[in-house]
Amino acid sequence: MREYSIPAMVDVPATASLADVVFTRASQDPNAVVMRKPGPAGRWEDVTAGQFRDDVTALAKGLVAAGIEPGDRVALMSRTRYEWTLADYAIWAAGAITVPIYETSSAEQVEWILSDSGARAAFAETAAHADLIRSVSALDHVWVINDPDGLALGGADAVTDEQLEQRRAARTAADLATIIYTSGTTGRPKGCEITHVNLLSDARNAVEGALTEVFEIAGSSTLLFLPLAHSFARIIQVGCLESGAILGHWPDTGSVAKALPEFRPTFLLSVPRVFEKVYNTAQQQASASGAKNRIFQAAVTTAVAWSQSQEPGAATAGPALRLRHALFDRLVYAKLRAAVGGQVRYAVSGGAPLGERLGHFFRGAGIVILEGYGLTETSAAGTVNRPSRNKIGTVGLPLPGCAIKIADDGEILLQGPNVFPGYWHNKEATAEALDSDGWLHSGDIGSLDEEGFLRVTGRKKELIVTAAGKNVAPAVLEDRLRASPLISQCLVVGDGRPFIACLITLDPEGLEFWRQQHGRAADADPRDDPELVAEIQRAVDEANKAVSRAESIRSFRILASDFTEANGYLTPSLKVRRNVVIADYADDIAAIYATRP
Repeated sequence: MREYSIPAMVDVPATASLADVVFTRASQDPNAVVMRKPGPAGRWEDVTAGQFRDDVTALAKGLVAAGIEPGDRVALMSRTRYEWTLADYAIWAAGAITVPIYETSSAEQVEWILSDSGARAAFAETAAHADLIRSVSALDHVWVINDPDGLALGGADAVTDEQLEQRRAARTAADLATIIYTSGTTGRPKGCEITHVNLLSDARNAVEGALTEVFEIAGSSTLLFLPLAHSFARIIQVGCLESGAILGHWPDTGSVAKALPEFRPTFLLSVPRVFEKVYNTAQQQASASGAKNRIFQAAVTTAVAWSQSQEPGAATAGPALRLRHALFDRLVYAKLRAAVGGQVRYAVSGGAPLGERLGHFFRGAGIVILEGYGLTETSAAGTVNRPSRNKIGTVGLPLPGCAIKIADDGEILLQGPNVFPGYWHNKEATAEALDSDGWLHSGDIGSLDEEGFLRVTGRKKELIVTAAGKNVAPAVLEDRLRASPLISQCLVVGDGRPFIACLITLDPEGLEFWRQQHGRAADADPRDDPELVAEIQRAVDEANKAVSRAESIRSFRILASDFTEANGYLTPSLKVRRNVVIADYADDIAAIYATRP
């Protein structure tokens, strides 16, 4: 199949805007809980629809009083927290445009985003963020969220409800809502123009079409811990407000494990790396004891078999499998579910391939992970698996209203109301991305099966061509390698070379656990340890099972340090900056090929 589309379930009126839901929900049921925010002693405080409307109204009036005009750009630099969502909706209510900035961005990146977007003002989470913003720009206003009165903008009392209503009513679905700068693995970030209709059509067709069971079950809630500066988390924010699902915020992934049992969400949004860490942690804890390890491995095998028995056309689980599954549900799966709050039924995964092994394991353990696919340019979501139609190993069907087409060279093309109008102040890049028929050229390679499910195999620009002319998609190998508890990041190389090789970094937690288990000193260089190298070789051998011999990794090199966002080797959305790694580790790559003729 070369093209597949699904009719829209929801059409967005031309007069709609994102801020409307705040006031509509408050008028319909002011006491309904729309959010929860962290309170003292680990308790979560409810925020009602009426309270949220009042908070948005006060802040939006402050923006108007400060001179923010319709269409003005207001930057927002903060971690994921209640105030991020509050500021976002207040900016929209005032008729302005939100420009998110990752709180980890460098001074050069902040300067570029502020200058390119023409932002007039900014919200900064901390004084340090504010100082950084002031050091690279001369904005009219910089408001600090963490200041005691940081969001109590002066002059708000002078703006009437009628004036604010006029601002909000004047915005249309076609107007810009936000400019999201792609983190980018190469070059300067480009500003994606995202309209109100882009986000609303994406969210409403997901909520009322593709993911109804996720968003609209009784008591539906999620704890958002991915950066709201990224479109993936942003669309979930909009989806929760539009659907009535309760939204919570947590500032980082590193400590979210302690918050989940307290918040008890019914669904999660995450990237594959987080699911890999959950699985690897459980595996490491089990491996501390021979008996526990045997139980865990049997539980994994049973979960995968149970999940596979749920596939269309598969043989129904027999009595023996049902008995084993019930046993391991008490011994293993229930503890895993308890670790994420005990109520999670679904998780939505994006940003990178999850892998069939993890997909089957988690479904067999009682948490259905729904993989999706999209870009910032598609307002986040383009495709997603459904609870009722979940084909593990694919990224699902198009969202209602969207179409997918596979070009002759294998590139994935997307079309629909969620596709952005273009890049801010960059006609050349827009012309490259959008063709005359409105198809967005994703830069990804994939295929559609006979039912319209999309499978993504890699990036077009990342395709490796060996000296023998063999085309190799590195993502297939890299995704399987990262399944190892010892491996944090990896990068497959081999363009123009005689064979495929790989740079590998070690996971700090996985390495520490391995050292304890094997009695190694903390200061010993693991790269010189034959046992550890053999463990990595086994992971490489396992990854190679997914490809032909010509595509397989023949050699690898373990690097001394990890790829992180802090050292510039990962984007904020945790993608490896391939060109930077290849340039900085050119000597390591050359050494691989020097020792292997």
